[in-house]
Formats: sequence, structure tokens, C-alpha cells
Amino acid sequence: MLRLFVLLLILANGVYFAWSEGMLRAYGFAPAQQREPQRLAQQIKPEAIRVLTPAEFKRVEAQAQAELAPKECLQAGPFDDTQATALRHAVESALPPGSWQLDSVAVPARWIVYMGKFANAEQMAKKRGELAAMNLVPQALNNPDLELGLSLGGFDTQAAAAAELAKLGLRGIRTAKVVQERQEGQQNQLKLPSVTPDLKPRLGDIKSALLGRALRTCN
Repeated sequence: MLRLFVLLLILANGVYFAWSEGMLRAYGFAPAQQREPQRLAQQIKPEAIRVLTPAEFKRVEAQAQAELAPKECLQAGPFDDTQATALRHAVESALPPGSWQLDSVAVPARWIVYMGKFANAEQMAKKRGELAAMNLVPQALNNPDLELGLSLGGFDTQAAAAAELAKLGLRGIRTAKVVQERQEGQQNQLKLPSVTPDLKPRLGDIKSALLGRALRTCN
């Protein structure tokens, strides 16, 4: 009896082995196939897959975090060709490649209410003090040919500048005049399309090359 049981057990194991290995498939007995050969055909360069080293993983992780960080688009300008050349040297030294661009842009003519030219910096500083006492804050000049001088406002038309000059005359301004600060034409604009929190501290390195122009949100 025991011998018969052992023989049956061996036979059952043999049948199970043959079934599990698909040897009985021709007779309609075999386990369901779990293979999906079509997925292998869809693989793209599987030989290119490799395991990253810890250092490589950290580098990729840092890059991914940088991509997810909030970004801001900033711009400054306009700059003439000479100013743009100096600015290019500054940003090339301070900022990583691909983080900035200098674009040629069309700029309209601009008129200002102008005071100057002053004989020296002391005279200009004295005039600044007089204007401050009248609650007037001069603006930065964008035309080096007008230095040493002060701007009391910039305008897109000569008529608008003349109207502002008339208002200032009522406040006691007697030596100002309307001058054209720039003509209509092509100039240059600095654009930083994706400023991250990590990049912002480095913008201070280009401040002097911006010549007083503020970095503002892109249009």
C-alpha cells in the first residue's frame, strides 16, 4: 500500500512538472502564458539603460529639483551697441550659458525734461538737493551724451514732455528744457527667461553693467 502511494506521488509530481513546463501543451494542458512579446518589440534602445552611481544620481536629482523650482522672467534695457557689448562680457562671466540672451528690439523715440549740462558733479549734487526739497526725484539718463545732467521725466512724444515742463514751471523750475533722449530705432535688451532662486544672488554681479536700468518682469 505504501509502495503504491509513493509511486502515485512520483507520478503526480512528474505530471505537474510536465504541465508547468508546457510539455503537455499539445494535448491542451498547460499553464496560461504571462509573456507579452509585443512589449519587448516596443522597447527603445534597452542596451542604453544603465545604473547610475550615487554621484550621478545626486546630480540628476539636483537638476530635476532645479527644473521644478519656481522661475521668473526678467528683462532690462534698452542698451545701445556699445553698452550691449560691455553687458555681454559681464553676463558671460557672471551667469551660466543659456540663462540669458541679448535681443535686438525696436524702441520708440523718447523725450525728457532735462536739466544740465552741469560743469561738475558738485553742481549736479547741489541741484539734486534743491529738487529733493521740492519733492522731485530725478530719473537716470539713458544717453551718455547728456551727462552730466538730470531727467525730470521721460515721454513718448515731444508734446507730452512740453506739457510736463509747463507744469514744472508752475512749481518754480526755470532752467529745464525738453530734449530728445533717443531717436526711434533698434537697440538691445537683456532677457533672463528662467531666473531661479539659486540664480538670483548672482544677478548682483551684473548690476554695474546694467547702468542703472532695473531688471523688471518680462512683458
